[in-house]
Amino acid sequence: MTRSRSLLRSAIVLLSACALILSGCGSSGKEASGTNDTASKKSAIKQQSYFIFDTIVTVKIYDERADQKQFKDIENLLNEIDSRLNRTKDTSELAKIHAASGKESVTVTPESFDLIAKSLDYAKRTEGRFDPTVGPIVDLWNIGHENAKVPNPDKLAQTLKLVNYKDVTLDPAKHAIKLNREGMELDMGSIGKGYAADRIADYLRNNGFPSAIIDLGGNIFAVGAKPGGSDWTIGVQDPDETRGNQIGKMKVQDKTIVTSGVYERYFVENGKHYHHILDPATGYPVDNGLSSVTIVTNSSTDADALSTSLFALGVEKGLKFVEEDPNVEAIFITTDHKVYCTSGIKEIFELTNDKYKIVN
Repeated sequence: MTRSRSLLRSAIVLLSACALILSGCGSSGKEASGTNDTASKKSAIKQQSYFIFDTIVTVKIYDERADQKQFKDIENLLNEIDSRLNRTKDTSELAKIHAASGKESVTVTPESFDLIAKSLDYAKRTEGRFDPTVGPIVDLWNIGHENAKVPNPDKLAQTLKLVNYKDVTLDPAKHAIKLNREGMELDMGSIGKGYAADRIADYLRNNGFPSAIIDLGGNIFAVGAKPGGSDWTIGVQDPDETRGNQIGKMKVQDKTIVTSGVYERYFVENGKHYHHILDPATGYPVDNGLSSVTIVTNSSTDADALSTSLFALGVEKGLKFVEEDPNVEAIFITTDHKVYCTSGIKEIFELTNDKYKIVN
């Protein structure tokens, strides 16, 4: 028997999203009539939700001046990113690169080229523990969809031969990309949502909206500070529970908080849990005793890639990797409820769940 949790969650979330989308923009609280108080106007919440990237994207702008134009611009921005990076769309740049694999290079937009180059840099820095060429094995598992299943071992071993970031050739002068072996396929699923969050944050800042919360299926960007200058309070998900249950909280300003965990997308077959974070070396879900990794930093693109990278690296190597960057903090949660923190995060993170214990 195979059971997929993400499908049920997606259905529930999609219904919720429809309600939000239909409601349009609205203030979260009652405003006094006839007032010109700037603080009051800045604290009004306008929000909109979108279903894209197989998840719900919710943008809350803490400013009365926000209207449908901003939310329409954000929708257009998301659709533009999806049109380039959704490998299931035949017209996308990723699909065109896949179609030309083993044959010729494909010229892409500078934005797509830079993102793919960044993902390959992470692959190099992690010695392949993060690898954007996992597309073929992602398709085999199909985790997050109704027919997710454990692949035939021989088929998986054969397909795994197509996974190797070293078989991607970049031509920066032409913004051209070639997959050197026929059948190879790029998958930006471990970096794309972060990239989208950065683009939305940049749009809001450039248009004079300094306070916002961007949520892409749990990938959070807390833009600026709360109206009035105070910190945002962001919860850290309990990987053993449904979304909304926390192990702790942190106070941040203008930071992104991104988590990769075994609870996000998975299925159960014959009593065994199979999550979506695949090991490029074995083709199977990473199995190293971790439940989740949370990243706190300035760039959501980097946070997205790092959360997957550190999860694959494991606690010891992951901590060593992330401590080399003073602008990045991380929380590792193990299956036996131990919490490992980087040195800097202890200043902003408070553990509130007594099932868990910080051990370093």
